[in-house]
Amino acid sequence: MTAPPIQWYPGHIAKAERALTEQLKKVDVVFEVRDARIPLATQHPQMGQWLVNKDRVLVLNRVDMIPPAVQQDWIEWFKAQGERPYFTNANQGQGIAAVAQAAQNVGDRINQRRRDRGMLPRPVRAVVIGFPNVGKSALINRLLRKRVVDSARRAGVTRQLRWVRISETLDLLDAPGVLPSKLEDQKAAFKLAICDDIGEASYDNQRITAAFLDLLKPIAAELPELNVMQSFEERYGVTLTSLTGESYIEALADHKYHSDSERAARQILNDFRKGILGTIPLELPPLELPPLE
Repeated sequence: MTAPPIQWYPGHIAKAERALTEQLKKVDVVFEVRDARIPLATQHPQMGQWLVNKDRVLVLNRVDMIPPAVQQDWIEWFKAQGERPYFTNANQGQGIAAVAQAAQNVGDRINQRRRDRGMLPRPVRAVVIGFPNVGKSALINRLLRKRVVDSARRAGVTRQLRWVRISETLDLLDAPGVLPSKLEDQKAAFKLAICDDIGEASYDNQRITAAFLDLLKPIAAELPELNVMQSFEERYGVTLTSLTGESYIEALADHKYHSDSERAARQILNDFRKGILGTIPLELPPLELPPLE
């Protein structure tokens, strides 16, 4: 029997997306936040529609969870498309000053255009958009330099839209995580689940962990300096190299968890999500550039 596809579109997201569509009419600039481990899988397919006549600041959060060399590769990849990504670790504050400066620069340009038309300057209205759990609220708290919006390491914490005054020159709209109503790309959906960027009710832990382990092998081959296979053997006492993801979970369950495959799968997922397995990206820049939007 074929396993069901991963789908997750809870009511609060559907409601928030309708409200967001209305608020976007008032917004000057969009902060698009993605997960640095999966920058392509966390690109919302409707972003192009939302960005019409608006400036954008692209933020790739969780930079602490990918190797510096991969970060540099992504910088070059985006640069080739005429884009500049801002890499952050919102939990620790890394990269926030550059994002704040980017927002200031956008604000200066917008208000200069207003002055040129004989209008008074006003605070720039920005919105933070991204998939659930990519770090939007943590980013806002860092920009504010205080905790004003709830932030946690799980999807679906922010459930309502809320305007926050960042400074005299910037108002920011904190929006719940947005997802396509249907996840057409199931490879991307698996990556969202692995990285905890989608609700846990949408997937089976053992299936997701098996997919993660199978995905790791080409990444490990591409980036041998990460010593992924060695890390797995040292941490779990089972060699990953010759096993499928599903077989590895069973072997680990037998070796360490009294044949409890669910517990073995959860342990691997949690270790990855907490960075215990090291800095492991799940996407590398494609060899071919996508067409410019």
